[in-house]
Amino acid sequence: MMIDYVTVDVFTDTRFGGNPLAVVPDARGIDEGLLQKIATEFNYSETTFVFPPDDPAHTARVRIFTPTTEIPFAGHPNVGTAFVLGRQGAVFGRPVGDRMVFEEKAGLVHLDLLRDGGAIVGAGFVAPQPLAMQGEIDRDMMAACISLAPDAIAMSTHGPRMVSVGLPFAVAELAGLDALASARPNATAFAQAEQRHRSPDDRFSAFIYVRTGDGFDHLRARMFAPLDNVPEDPATGSASAALAAYLVTLDPRRDAVRNITIEQGVEMGRRSLIEVEVRKTNDQVQSVRIAGRCVPVMQGRIDV
Repeated sequence: MMIDYVTVDVFTDTRFGGNPLAVVPDARGIDEGLLQKIATEFNYSETTFVFPPDDPAHTARVRIFTPTTEIPFAGHPNVGTAFVLGRQGAVFGRPVGDRMVFEEKAGLVHLDLLRDGGAIVGAGFVAPQPLAMQGEIDRDMMAACISLAPDAIAMSTHGPRMVSVGLPFAVAELAGLDALASARPNATAFAQAEQRHRSPDDRFSAFIYVRTGDGFDHLRARMFAPLDNVPEDPATGSASAALAAYLVTLDPRRDAVRNITIEQGVEMGRRSLIEVEVRKTNDQVQSVRIAGRCVPVMQGRIDV
């Protein structure tokens, strides 16, 4: 049995930048036990498998795997998978338009394609779950996870804490770009942190950032997930969405629309740009939209 696959770089317009993603556009017939093995073989931060939807009103059912486990939701897999299916033009014999709906373990994900002069250049989507703030994290513990002294973590606006819009992340602001560049994941500390902040959805991971402009409109970030066999991720849409939503809750205005650009992957040589729009009404985050560009890289077949 031969299975077609496509790889794309996500959150970039430059090949070999951004975050690589493997997409299997038709996963019908693949033995359940092979899904994780295929994702482990690619060894990207995520691989997606596309199945027919349970509800024919939707575009597809999408399953997302890291090298070690299946997860309910992630950012760059949604952007990249929509880009691939849009360029393909049809899914399971049905044409796809500029708007899609994916069925995922975290819920329904509503997506729209980005075009430039008629050509499909990327995609955007709305996070499937409302912002959940899942507790504060000890500063010393967070610092140990990223191999920095505790005073490298800024505390003036917020301390480290868990946030999620479908997948949980520990987020923290650092004191400056030097601290961000010096951060390194400590797998032992991550394992200890997971014992105190265990989640049924994914392993403990850290999303750290600094402000590179006035306020929170421009950020530079890094993401470490060594327990998922992802020492560092060059672009993390789900973490960007959760962080941006959380930061907007700190905006004193009861009603606001904030556009936040997050630059990631610079230290890895895979610069990524993630655009996030957060809408808040009556002091409540109503929606979080993540968008970015994509570039096709490879296509081939898997002999299963």
